[in-house]
This record gives sequence, C-alpha cells and structure tokens, in this order.
Amino acid sequence: MSPHTVLLSGIVGSTAYGLAHEGSDIDRLGVFAAPTEDFHGLHAPRASYVTTAPDRTLHEAAKWCRLALGGNPTAGELVWLPDELYEVRTPLGDELIAVRSSLLSAKRVRDAYLGYATQQARRLTDRAVAGPLPADARARTAKHARHLMRLCHQGLGLYTTGRLEIRLEDPDAFRAFGERVADDPAQAHPLLAAYERAFDEARSPLPDRPDEAPVEAWLRRVRAHHYAAQAAP
Repeated sequence: MSPHTVLLSGIVGSTAYGLAHEGSDIDRLGVFAAPTEDFHGLHAPRASYVTTAPDRTLHEAAKWCRLALGGNPTAGELVWLPDELYEVRTPLGDELIAVRSSLLSAKRVRDAYLGYATQQARRLTDRAVAGPLPADARARTAKHARHLMRLCHQGLGLYTTGRLEIRLEDPDAFRAFGERVADDPAQAHPLLAAYERAFDEARSPLPDRPDEAPVEAWLRRVRAHHYAAQAAP
C-alpha cells in the first residue's frame, strides 16, 4: 500500500482523550483507499493494515464505513478528532468528516458503547475472582476501568447530543475511578448500572437507523477517484 492512498489519519486513543501518561503508546488510526481495479479480480484487496511499531491501524474505506455504520466506537472516533490530532487530511478525508452524522443511529450507538463497556466490566470481574492483583495486572485493571468509564461517558454524550467529544474535560476523574476499581473491581458495576439507567431515561436526537446514502455516495466517489487516478497516463 503506497502512502498516497491514505485519505484520513490521526492520533486516537489515550492521547486523544487526555488520558495518556509518560510512556503511553501513541495510537494512530486511518482510512485508505485500495486501487479500484483491485476489486475486479479473484481476490479482494486487503481490508486492514495493523502495525505495532508504530501502533497504527489502517482500514480500507469500505471496511471503515461498515465499522462506523455499525457504531464501532474505535472506528467512529476518527471523524470526530480535534483538528490538531489529524496527521493526514485529504479532500476525500474532509468529505468523510462532513458526513459523519449520517453514520449515527440511536440503537447502534447505545448497543456499541454499552456493549464494549459491559465487556470491560466482565474482564474486571474475572480478575477480581482470581484474587489479589500483581502490580502489572493492577495497572491493566486501572486502564480498563478508565476506558469503561470513558466509553459510558462518551457514548451517553453522543447518544444525547449527536456529537462525540473526544477530549475528556476532567481526565483526573477517570484516573481516580481507575484506581478505585484497581483496589476493588466490584466498584465498576455501580457506574455501569448508572449509565444504563441514564441511557434508558435519555431522549436521543439520533435517528433509528443511520443514513447510508451520503456514506454510499462518498464511497463511490472514492472508487471513481482511484479508478481515474489509475487510468491517467
């Protein structure tokens, strides 16, 4: 994959949220376009590239759209980053940002964010059953607890406002929660239950289903652009 096919890329994860600490990895996420001609052969082009040095994930445009339309929190945050966190922005990348609201739907936002948070809570419970935590496991527990709270907080904000706020206003509150859960993993469950009630009681401006038409139109422009680019002498 040549670098010029990357449409949009930026810094995500703990650095974006304001939860990074000294020694934290810098995570990057991006969308790329495979050559359109490659879709006409026997084998589909590769859908994702993942590296660990540096920590970078790139999804092909169609795969990223499917993930985002499904409510995937990690994929979706790419189009809500503060401007300073983007490292690659192309005209097609800006067009993708412009249709970001079309990707959203109330049920998928709720199911995805609470679903991921519930998975985190289960991991924390499993660790508690295993007994006292060694230092490295305690640090992982605190990290997972921070991200459980973040998923709940950001998900409810997106559900109630239709906008995803990436940068946390009070990251220290999330760090403090992580430490409390590291001391007692059972502390995670009251927070999760409170957010479940908040989702139940909230009214969302989001539609029942995402609006796929603008996303489909964007993807077709990507395919047309990268076919024309190949055909040019």
